[in-house]
Amino acid sequence: MTSHSTLRAVLFDRDDTIAYTDPGVYREAALWAAQTFGLDPHEVGAGMQAQWQARAFSWWHLRTQAQEDAFWDEYSLELAVRLNLTPTQAAQLSARYPYEAFMKPVPDARAVLEGLRARGLRLGVLSNTLPSIDRTLAFLGLNDLIDAAVATCTVGVHKPEPGAYHAAAQALGVPAGTVLFIDDKQENVDAARAVGMHAALIDLRGDTPGALRRLGEVTGLVDRIGVATPTGTR
Repeated sequence: MTSHSTLRAVLFDRDDTIAYTDPGVYREAALWAAQTFGLDPHEVGAGMQAQWQARAFSWWHLRTQAQEDAFWDEYSLELAVRLNLTPTQAAQLSARYPYEAFMKPVPDARAVLEGLRARGLRLGVLSNTLPSIDRTLAFLGLNDLIDAAVATCTVGVHKPEPGAYHAAAQALGVPAGTVLFIDDKQENVDAARAVGMHAALIDLRGDTPGALRRLGEVTGLVDRIGVATPTGTR
């Protein structure tokens, strides 16, 4: 375990931390498919959500973008069967509403990240997700603020395994003890602390006592811990 010290970096989970899934996009996609292919929008929306639930944990073995591309091709063919579409129609739907299209940044995400960077902190994302993490962060409008984005698929270990946190700290180029990690799952927060990181739970729904309720509260936590003086300054 690395001993705690003042901060050089803040590491965020992605989903339900700096981004969330917008259910309104399912409605939008269902209406588009209904108008384009003459389907019932309720059946389309239900079918798309059922398809995601059926495959939600079947991608953990993917390691490369090519493997992910093959996964989405297979996913589209399965969606075609579920919605009674042709493969070409399902591919059109998937292209119009790809994985990242269902994500939105949480309120004030960009402003919070800009404020942390202005204090000299490096910023990272560590997410149990597919290799396309950079594309999703670009869609969210946050990619330019992130120094290191680690998709656990690409490193072959997932949170809460210790190797995932070590990979993120290495990608950020800082010791684990100088990292503040923010996640919406307690087991992931506990694992970060076990490898020596500062860590805090965030619950954007406000249901968990003691958890951060807004991303902006990270700034106050950084103030309490303190930011390391940059090398070469007095």
